[in-house]
Amino acid sequence: MLFGKFGGGSVSWLLVCLGNPGREYAETRHNVGFLAADLLAEKKNEKIDRLKFKALTGTVELGGEKVLVMKPQTYMNLSGEAVGEAARFYKLPPERVLVISDDVSLPLGKMRIRANGSAGGHNGLKNIIQHLGTDAFPRIKVGVGAPAHPEHEMVDWVIGKFSRDERKALDEMLKKTVDAVECVIRDGVQKAQNRFN
Repeated sequence: MLFGKFGGGSVSWLLVCLGNPGREYAETRHNVGFLAADLLAEKKNEKIDRLKFKALTGTVELGGEKVLVMKPQTYMNLSGEAVGEAARFYKLPPERVLVISDDVSLPLGKMRIRANGSAGGHNGLKNIIQHLGTDAFPRIKVGVGAPAHPEHEMVDWVIGKFSRDERKALDEMLKKTVDAVECVIRDGVQKAQNRFN
């Protein structure tokens, strides 16, 4: 499959950072993707503020590739609309769509890189699979832990904010996540898995 390589302002990767738009969702567990995008933008001295494909976008250079960073603005369960549109526009195969999402099955401070796989109950991933027509895209799952008490509503948990102590662990994790993104793009999923999983 053909895809642009720097030519004519094209990009060779999509980095999709999942979260919910709106101030009330900022800094919540479900928004670790947005937090990783912000950290990456800060590190690269770029802005992710252009509204395109139903997402806030910005272009960064990572591992010698031109990457469109996306923060979908559709709310989590419709994230695939933004991703599908951008992937079709740039004619990118699914293996060049890297997604960062929160994962309640991983403890806070842990991350897992996968080359493909099911949505695992994550509505954002489920919608992306639907819009790309495949689950064969790489993703970085960032652990946010699960509620200590089963009666705690999962929805309340994922849209809850991190405590000050949790935030320290999260900040370390986000730095690693940004490094992992660069590693996936530069060296491939396999090498990134060996190094970070």
